[in-house]
Amino acid sequence: MQVERTHQVAQRAVDLARAVAFYRDTLGLPLIAVFDPPGLAFFDLGNVRLLIEREAPSALLYLEVADIEATYAALAASGVETVDSPHLIFRDDAGTFGPAGTGEWMAFFRDSEGNLVGLVERRPPNSQSSSG
Repeated sequence: MQVERTHQVAQRAVDLARAVAFYRDTLGLPLIAVFDPPGLAFFDLGNVRLLIEREAPSALLYLEVADIEATYAALAASGVETVDSPHLIFRDDAGTFGPAGTGEWMAFFRDSEGNLVGLVERRPPNSQSSSG
């Protein structure tokens, strides 16, 4: 068996309308469709379908952003519960995931349903310090 690509990821929602508003309005993801009943909402998550579902288990999504400090600050300013501020997780000295020396920065927040969501920024070797 060989997996072609990621087709869909699912995230739990307690209140579907609140979750739709959060992912559409706060995170700016394009809404594809809502089917209620049975309690499903679909978003375009960078060419992967994101399913927000009442019955889904909680998952941990990692969303890649261009400027992690600005994104984190904007979420905090809009009232989103922030959990862990932007910080370097690891530096890929071997070049396993791209150019050698690239830093993987992450920060975490909670969505409208209490699910933990990560922000990710990959920084080239010459820009490793935090700007915030």
